[in-house]
This record gives sequence, structure tokens and C-alpha cells, in this order.
Amino acid sequence: MGSVKRIKLGSQGLEVSAQGLGCMSMSAFYGPPKPESDMISLIHHAINSGVTFLDTSDFYGPFTNEILLSKALQGGVREKVELATKFGVYFEDGNMKVRGDPAYVRAACEASLKRLQVDCIDLYYQHRIDTRVPIEVTMGELKKLVEEGKIKYIGLSEACASTIRRAHAVLPITAVQLEWSLWARDSEDEIIPTCRELGIGIVAYSPLGRGFLSTGPKLVETFSSEDQRPGLPRFKPENLEQNKKLFEHVNAMATRKGCTPSQLALAWVHHQGDDVCPIPGTTKIKNFNQNIGALSIKLSPEEMAELDSYASTDSVQGDRYPSGLIATWKESETPSLSSWTS
Repeated sequence: MGSVKRIKLGSQGLEVSAQGLGCMSMSAFYGPPKPESDMISLIHHAINSGVTFLDTSDFYGPFTNEILLSKALQGGVREKVELATKFGVYFEDGNMKVRGDPAYVRAACEASLKRLQVDCIDLYYQHRIDTRVPIEVTMGELKKLVEEGKIKYIGLSEACASTIRRAHAVLPITAVQLEWSLWARDSEDEIIPTCRELGIGIVAYSPLGRGFLSTGPKLVETFSSEDQRPGLPRFKPENLEQNKKLFEHVNAMATRKGCTPSQLALAWVHHQGDDVCPIPGTTKIKNFNQNIGALSIKLSPEEMAELDSYASTDSVQGDRYPSGLIATWKESETPSLSSWTS
């Protein structure tokens, strides 16, 4: 095993590698699925390097990413990893739907266990919050699945602060997954302080700004017709011009420090605290090796302040997702429990 340090994620007992591996792009959304044997080799290389925290979802594919992981975890590999997957999002007639009702929670969990060919999921996230179902109702079913030994720890993804509090009151939440990087800082006002107050770990997805902080604006020239990123507001031509300034600042500082822009951007996330685990995704061993190099980069308070000054919330143009998509899970707080039972 490699020498990647271990951290406690949340206060419920889960321990993971200080950096994880996001597996989504191996199967979905960032172009066509990648060759299975290459991806299994990459996953094994990650585990042997000490990156043992693997992140997937039933939504990636759908289903094909979990099946890929099940193949990678054969032959005694399962015992070496902390396996995270998610439920709650699916496509219907080309539209994204969200469900958090108890019957769906249970069916989704049992289907993931079967696809992954495991007895227990280490960390099971609600991928998006169903704004029609009280979070207490969703959590009640997750609690039963924990009691049955099908899940060890519970997580939420893209949840607001009040939902996190309500969920945590039913059963302690181990981790909240959110987008956090030099170009996505909107969770710093309320969500991250709430997690810290409650002792909940923070898992930062897209810590490289979906590749933008590695490559800059020229990234858009590499997108295939199956890549979903051109549909994201920040990659639109009218926003790219402004957003490239952030990349130029990061690139210049990385050059001064003798590292790559992606290493610098990842190091910034690591320096947010020992309760934060970024999960950069990649499909190339070369990029993976570069990403774990970020763990040895030290940033002084002055360098952190300099990066913060480049990456203030108003320095990035465009929303993280198309507004119609955000509306499917962020319209409002989930209903109260009393309104559901009455």
C-alpha cells in the first residue's frame, strides 16, 4: 500500500484515505465510457498507492459505474477499500428525477448491493434531496438499512444547512458531499460551518472544477459529442472569457511553486482542514499520480490568501449547473414531518 495519509471522516468512526477517487468519468458524463480493463487497472493502481476511498453512484451510467467497481473489487480487493455510492437520482423520459421515499430508498440500496456484489456499503449518500419527502422520512429508512447491516455510514450530497441539521437529528450523518474548489465556494457561508458544528466530514467533489483548473479554457476543445460539460453555464463562451482569468492566476502561481495547476488547486482544498477529503476523478494513471502529488504541497497562509483573492465568489461567472436542473433538488426545504403524517 502507498503512503497516502488516513483521516477520520466525520465523527462516527469512518476512516478514509485523505484523498479519494471519483469514478464517475470512467463510465459517464465526460465522454464515452472508457475501456473496462484500463479502468480496473487504474482503480487497482489507486488502491496500491493508498487511495482507498472510492466514490460511485447508481446514477453513473446509469448503473454501469457500480458494475465496473464490482469487477475491480473482486479477489480480496473489497477489504482494502472504503466504498461510497449514492441513490436518489434517475432519468425518466430524458429528465432528471429525484426520489427519497422509503420504498425507493430500500429498493435502490438493495439494487446497488447486488450490482456492487457486496454485503455492505461503507458510505451511502442521498445523491440529491427529494423536496417532496420530509428528510426525516428518508433518514428513517436509511436508519433501518444501517440496523440491518446493509450500510455502515450515511451521507448527504448537495443538501442545505437546515436539511443537514434535520437529517443529523434522526441519525448522525458521517459526510456531506458538495462541490468545493477554487471556482465553487458557495458552500462556505452556511453548509461547511454547519458540518463542522455537527462533526460531519466534508467530501469535495469536482475539486478541479471539472477539469478547468487543470487545463484552463483549452479544455473545451477536447470535449467529445458525448461530454455533458458544454451544457454547464461556466463553460459557455460568454462566461469562459471571465473564468480563464482565475486559471491564469492559478497557473502562474503553480509555475512559481514548481507544481502543476491541478496540484495547486487540490492542495488548496487539502489546506481547508483535516475534515475535508477531495475526490478528484480521472481516467489516466498519469493524472492520478499527479493528483496524489498535491498531498505533499505546502501552502503558506500568504499563498492561501493570494489564492483566495483570485477565487472570490464574484470572480467566477455562470452557475454550477443549469438553473432548471438545480430546481429539481433545490426548490425548497423538504416538508415538515407533521405535514407528511397528518
